[in-house]
Amino acid sequence: MDYQGVFFDFDYTLGDSTAAIAQGYRLGFRALGLDEPTVEQVRATVGMQLKDGYTLLTGDSDPARQAEFHRLFANSVGVNAQGEDRKLMIEGTRLLPGAAELLAALKGARVATAIVSTKPGDTIRQIFEHQGRLDLLNLVIGGDEVAAAKPDPEGLRLALKRLGLRAEQVLFCGDTVIDAATAQAGGCDFCAVLNGTTPREAFADYPHVYIAEELSQLQRFLKL
Repeated sequence: MDYQGVFFDFDYTLGDSTAAIAQGYRLGFRALGLDEPTVEQVRATVGMQLKDGYTLLTGDSDPARQAEFHRLFANSVGVNAQGEDRKLMIEGTRLLPGAAELLAALKGARVATAIVSTKPGDTIRQIFEHQGRLDLLNLVIGGDEVAAAKPDPEGLRLALKRLGLRAEQVLFCGDTVIDAATAQAGGCDFCAVLNGTTPREAFADYPHVYIAEELSQLQRFLKL
């Protein structure tokens, strides 16, 4: 394998927080007097910023309502949640099949690993710590740690800088066209992982070196 680093999105690339995210949407919409979305409707928003997910499901782009939904979500299952509510996000998130094995293989091959996600950085770190897998990551860059969200490449470039790597040395892996556009803007090779809701054909217009049906297939592609 020629890459010195393999970076990942989190939701539907390495992990699945659907239950917690759906609960946050249900509670937020209920508090706003809106019809609660279904799990499948919420799944279509995963990987977006919360404000964009809110607008996708409601058609409402009012910044004040977007901000209020973000606040309600953060208080219900997000970074401001406490006790059992917070556990739903941290302990209820599962790593996808093959994720731990792939990360362990990369570590064994001395390849740097990073997560660049819209999800808050501390949330991702706590999820991996709960799983006993935090040692498999060299770096996490969350959406709360950058000024511009994906597909702006700020987070990707920050990860490159902190790990001392050049864009051409890194493969970025993600499940959405947002991730594909991020890799393109940041100058990294891209691999699509079809664990989420984005179909294979959606990646046709974006540069990519591979499309993996699952993480074990990505591991084989990387010859690990």
